[in-house]
Amino acid sequence: MNATQAALTTERDRIHRRFAAAAAHELRTPLTGLRAELEEARLHPGQTDLPRLLDAALRGVERLEAITDDLLLLTRVAEATYGRQQPVDLSAVARAHVAETAKTAKTAEGPDIRLRAAAPVVVDAVPALLDRLVANLLDNARRCARHSIQLQVRRHESTAELVVADDGPGIPVSDRERVFECFSRLDSARCRQRGGTGLGLAIARDIAHAHSGTLDVEDADAGARFVLRLPLARHAAGRP
Repeated sequence: MNATQAALTTERDRIHRRFAAAAAHELRTPLTGLRAELEEARLHPGQTDLPRLLDAALRGVERLEAITDDLLLLTRVAEATYGRQQPVDLSAVARAHVAETAKTAKTAEGPDIRLRAAAPVVVDAVPALLDRLVANLLDNARRCARHSIQLQVRRHESTAELVVADDGPGIPVSDRERVFECFSRLDSARCRQRGGTGLGLAIARDIAHAHSGTLDVEDADAGARFVLRLPLARHAAGRP
């Protein structure tokens, strides 16, 4: 093994150790809270508010399930065990998510969401993964936006582009890579709402890379602007 290979192996091992430590911490937090609730109930059964205890326990279990599911999805994407690609209209996927969000907005206050989309903009993708990628970007924008979110789907030469922009506090240039790290705390610091597993943007970027694409934070007049670029489907790009 030469020096370059050894350095790459060392760096990969360091990343794996850091990821394992972060994952263990995220899993341990809800477990610690759940254990404390149950031990308190066992010590003072007559003073236990059972409905409140069950609600708290279920919230902890739901968070553990969400983190576990996202960790499994990251593994599937990394190991390419997620299914076959097929032509998918990126505009249709974005439109479906905006429509679903509009239904939710009728019962819960949230930012105004606008979509401009060329039709169709077809890419070769695993439908479930592309759906998850768009959902994660929109969820991130909803948590961070003050008043509005702008989505745009367009073609640029042989590339499909999805832009998701929010009018929140924005992301400093120095942190634009860190937001894609697993369990990054930057998004909760900039967003008005907390939530999620801390893996949403990491999953989104890994899905983009698995489809020979990119996902980056780019300059914006205000707020944050995430740009997804994927190759157009072979037939859509005019390739044999």
